[in-house]
Amino acid sequence: MLLIAPHTSMNDFVLGKLILKELGLKPVIVVKKELFFFPLGFFLRKMGAVPVNREHAAHFPHFAAELIKNTDEIALIICPEGTRKRVEKWKRGFYLIAQEANVPICLGHVDYRSHTSGITKVVYPTGDYEKDLAEIEQHYYGMQGRHKGHFNLEDKPYAHPDWLKK
Repeated sequence: MLLIAPHTSMNDFVLGKLILKELGLKPVIVVKKELFFFPLGFFLRKMGAVPVNREHAAHFPHFAAELIKNTDEIALIICPEGTRKRVEKWKRGFYLIAQEANVPICLGHVDYRSHTSGITKVVYPTGDYEKDLAEIEQHYYGMQGRHKGHFNLEDKPYAHPDWLKK
């Protein structure tokens, strides 16, 4: 399970894909089904995107957990905001998937403020969603997406290791 945040631009998809390819990962990226029209749908599938029907979102965590359990090598990528617009509360699905699949949550970022990207922390779900979410969100404090003001945690105190501070 790989979280990528902040997610404020369609460019995040392409940039993230290039970064993951450089790391040797073959990601499965969750994308709303409405974007799978010709020719964009062809391009998205080639890039490893899987269409998701948001009308049946309640079933997705179980489907994704089964996909992880039944695949030898998979990097399932989720943007916890669920949209490129600013949201104050992240979607919970990533946590449910990781918990059901019994896998860690890797925290990846594309931070336009510090001009850094990568996977910098691993969190193991404890079953206490609120506690784990607080730890996860703190990791992203101060990061900024491509579109300033669209990420709910960018105004929080910058809480990154010295090598990430600018």
